[in-house]
Amino acid sequence: MTGAPVADPDICGVYQAAETPPLFAPPPAEEQERMVEAMLFASAAPLGATDLAARMPHGCDVGDALARLRRRYAGRGVHLVRVGEAYAFRTAPDLGALMHHEVTETRKPTRAALETLAIVAYHQPVTRAEIEEIRGVAVSRGTLDHLMELGWIRLGRRRLTPGRPVTFVVTEGFLDHFGLETAQDLPGMKELRAAGLLDIRAMPGALKMPDDESDPGLEAGDDEADIDGLASDGQSGLFSDRSDALT
Repeated sequence: MTGAPVADPDICGVYQAAETPPLFAPPPAEEQERMVEAMLFASAAPLGATDLAARMPHGCDVGDALARLRRRYAGRGVHLVRVGEAYAFRTAPDLGALMHHEVTETRKPTRAALETLAIVAYHQPVTRAEIEEIRGVAVSRGTLDHLMELGWIRLGRRRLTPGRPVTFVVTEGFLDHFGLETAQDLPGMKELRAAGLLDIRAMPGALKMPDDESDPGLEAGDDEADIDGLASDGQSGLFSDRSDALT
């Protein structure tokens, strides 16, 4: 006579542990949305999804909360925008004129600083020696320090070359200040020329724009040797007008 199978207590314990629901269920979606809204509103700097998830209860869906929050603020006076890999509340672009008198400019970037910033933005990661090679003049330590104080550039990884020179890259603060989501959104050669910020005769050969290769304005005879120097009028204009409007 065959008896009923005997359950293994160890195996049963494993299955019971696997089927045991979490001690606390995640908050409702509406409550998760409120949590994300509160953290972004109170934060002085943009917050990434990882930072938000670390402060929320276990099991929360930060991506869904951000998507719901963005839809809810669409068309309002304040928008939820993405800044690099982080998120922040920003005034709607069409209402920016109302904030004109709310911001005080403390120190306007010099032309040398704007030229250096443009080179870092389009060439990052770039070393100090490479910046000097493109500009054709030495870069003072004060220029780089000023851009770092503004929070627009930061130190990147060291190059695996003799001397291990440090590189410079733009920051999320730079993207936020100039209204860019990523560095890929920087204007190309055609856009700059259409806005009157670029003279093709003054373009340096070392500066590669997003649509350089297909630009009909570059003649076959123009090479890097002919346009090796960095024209300050073309480069400083890349960010000067935008900086004045936003500071």
